[in-house]
Amino acid sequence: MDAERFPPVATTCPYCGVGCGVIARPEADGAVAISGDANHPANFGRLCSKGSALGETIGLEDRLLTPIVDGARASWDAALDRVAATFARTIAEHGPDSVALYVSGQLLTEDYYVANKWMKGFVGSANIDTNSRLCMASSVAGHRRAFGADTVPGTYTDIECADLVVLVGSNLAWCHPVLFQRLLAAKAERPAMRIVVIDPRQTATTAAADLHLAIRAETDVTLFAGLLGALAEAGAADAQYVSRHTRGLDDALAAVAGLSVATIAARCGLAEADVRTFYEWVRATERTVTIYSQGVNQSARGTDKVNAIINTHLLTGRIGKEGAGPFSVTGQPNAMGGREVGGLANMLACHMDLENAGHRDIVRAHWQAPRMAEKPGLKAVDLFEAVHDGRVKALWVMATNPAASMPEAARIDEALARIPFLVVSDVVASTDTLRHAHVKLPAAAWGEKDGTVTNSERRISRQRPFLPMPGEARADWAIISEVATRMGFAGFDYASPAEIFDEYARLSAAENNGTRDFDIGGLAGLGADGYDRLAPLQWPKPAGGEGRPRFFANGRFYTPDQRARFVATPSTDPERRAPRHPFTLNTGRVRDHWHTMTRTGRSARLSSHLAEPFAEIHPDDAARLGIAPATIVALANPHGRALVRALITDRQQTGSVFVPMHWNDETSASGRVDRLVTARTDAVSGQPALKSARVSLAPFAAGLYGFAVSREAIAADGLAYWAKATIKSGLAFEIADAAFPDDPALFAERLLGHRDLVGVVDAAAGSARFAAFDGERLLGAIFLAREPVPVSRTWANGLLAAPAARRIDILAGRPGADRPDPGPIICACFQVGANDIIAAAKDGAATVEAIGARLHAGTNCGSCRSEIARLLAPPPCKGTDHDHDERAHSL
Repeated sequence: MDAERFPPVATTCPYCGVGCGVIARPEADGAVAISGDANHPANFGRLCSKGSALGETIGLEDRLLTPIVDGARASWDAALDRVAATFARTIAEHGPDSVALYVSGQLLTEDYYVANKWMKGFVGSANIDTNSRLCMASSVAGHRRAFGADTVPGTYTDIECADLVVLVGSNLAWCHPVLFQRLLAAKAERPAMRIVVIDPRQTATTAAADLHLAIRAETDVTLFAGLLGALAEAGAADAQYVSRHTRGLDDALAAVAGLSVATIAARCGLAEADVRTFYEWVRATERTVTIYSQGVNQSARGTDKVNAIINTHLLTGRIGKEGAGPFSVTGQPNAMGGREVGGLANMLACHMDLENAGHRDIVRAHWQAPRMAEKPGLKAVDLFEAVHDGRVKALWVMATNPAASMPEAARIDEALARIPFLVVSDVVASTDTLRHAHVKLPAAAWGEKDGTVTNSERRISRQRPFLPMPGEARADWAIISEVATRMGFAGFDYASPAEIFDEYARLSAAENNGTRDFDIGGLAGLGADGYDRLAPLQWPKPAGGEGRPRFFANGRFYTPDQRARFVATPSTDPERRAPRHPFTLNTGRVRDHWHTMTRTGRSARLSSHLAEPFAEIHPDDAARLGIAPATIVALANPHGRALVRALITDRQQTGSVFVPMHWNDETSASGRVDRLVTARTDAVSGQPALKSARVSLAPFAAGLYGFAVSREAIAADGLAYWAKATIKSGLAFEIADAAFPDDPALFAERLLGHRDLVGVVDAAAGSARFAAFDGERLLGAIFLAREPVPVSRTWANGLLAAPAARRIDILAGRPGADRPDPGPIICACFQVGANDIIAAAKDGAATVEAIGARLHAGTNCGSCRSEIARLLAPPPCKGTDHDHDERAHSL
């Protein structure tokens, strides 16, 4: 009966660009069971830890459910009238370029399409950019320079068919786990397959590498420019392909003339023998796929990095063929869909060019647009600078949090505080950006949205709703359409996303006839039923014809002469280190969290692996600076300061630190790391160099460390350091401050918000432990010390969920002997701790596979397999630590 009332719904995961199919099964009690869709060709039933936990993130806690205008609840009519009138007045007084939209790869394609139609065709400005500018703009620019269009040549199956897979600037194991598992499965079937990982850090991905090139930051261009020269010198060029289908090779080779392997190795910080091995493997392997991601794109030379990679594939003709080609993997679920609809400020819908008068005429006619933009708008960094200096006077932010994710985040705060009118559409009630908004609009969330997304291999999939929209939430396309209509514009009276998709499909085919890569004209006319049933498929899908899985094997490109372009990418000397800010800061993702954690932060399971902001620091740097494990460190430069936990590991290079991007002012006191990132951008793509800021590093002189669990938020304001995480039945807080409190009991009462605490103070040891109870039910507990608190977080995090907590255990600060401590969580999917794994290993489960059979750890998404392997490895040399030891006091 329940299966009839709550049928399973096939939809698509809202996280990374792999685009996994998901089966959502609503249950009678309001919960939703999540599983992988075995029929979806992106994942064939696999899900990563984030995808598996989607059912834990859909609650209505902290949701924005009604429009808010000037801090007060308002009706939709009042809110929409305010937005429409203010935008119209601003345009009338200051021109169309005085307004802007900043949108997101979290939007569905239909939302993106309507937003671009409104801004570029009716407002008459191209001031609409997207947070995909921060992650994939250099790939777009590199594709357009080389191919004449933003075309991804290959497919996921090429990765499985390749004999050599080169991963550049991509921690695929953590950032695209399902794709990584497909790669490992292929290697298990064909052990002769080789994997090369090019990354300054040792990561879960490098653990699978046959060759790890721990390259010096920002020297990728040198490595691949040198590869181009080495391939040409070794006679590896496909001369016929080059002569028939390309231009510019002579200039590209001239740019690397005289670049010896010894020079390349020195500049890249690599052993010469390793560089020669890499070059020889590429030379000898016809089926080579080069996968690249943010380590390539998020750079002041990101576009050159992309073209240096593409150059090597053009030279060898290894493009568009099974098992061969350059492959950009995207970071967001609909980064590709946004690129397809012209979501970037310098593009038009359906891969048409904004500065091409003929393309503008096609779009103008299709939209019946009265006021087409004729020049590129402001790219993200420039857009927010225009907000800061007053050129942009009205801004609408949709489905993103630029105050946390943009470089020089403190300056973004200033800009948003200054702007006369800020609208924010979001699903949550509070973010670093929303606090500045004059109008807040409640948008539909995943599970409520209805539309399409496109993944990294050009595969269009449906995101289908399986939950009703809560409160007064509305779809983004509907909100935009209402505002456009209230401004007097025709053509926005859509009744459903199916109508929008149909208009979009017809535009893609308009005057195309194969002249443009993006053509889904074959999907026009589906109607509501056909749209509802739409199965995942790759574009192109032209009317009356069949699409193709790969581009460019036949040598036909989208340049005026249909030839690809080699792009000269000269090598440069590595950046010199600045004495005052000698460290290179690298930012990125962790395994179980996503962007600014507005979704993943709701899941206790996903917060159990890494629960606070941290800096990976090499032991030599830590020793030199006097930084002890699990203490607090300060990173600083002229743009700001951040306090994070020290994670000392030889997986990091000396002179570099890695800090994750996820924490913000909602989840930490000062973990918003993008405060420190300089707003340097790539000259071609406008993408900011988020991977290579310069910072100083120093220990923070903390006299107090603490850890608390509580059913309610604690009063952490005023503490130098705090970070919160969701746990079962409450929240966990890490804290630190300059001095141990004179009265620990009073301090604990203030933080926990409860009086009459039970507790124990050990003045000699400099520690204290307190708890608040309602009968046998624990309300909160706090553990204080002058050093990092050695309390098992896994044990303490479970106290609130227990029917009764033993006071003696809490006051002792450890579980009783009858309750073994599982240790820091290694496998988030099955909540398996380091101590569980070590105990199983001692009992004979000596391999990763045996641990999986015994404990299930590593058998779902597989992202933790490298950590399990490290736990099973022999003890490391002195000066290094296992992961579980590094995180023993925190994280």
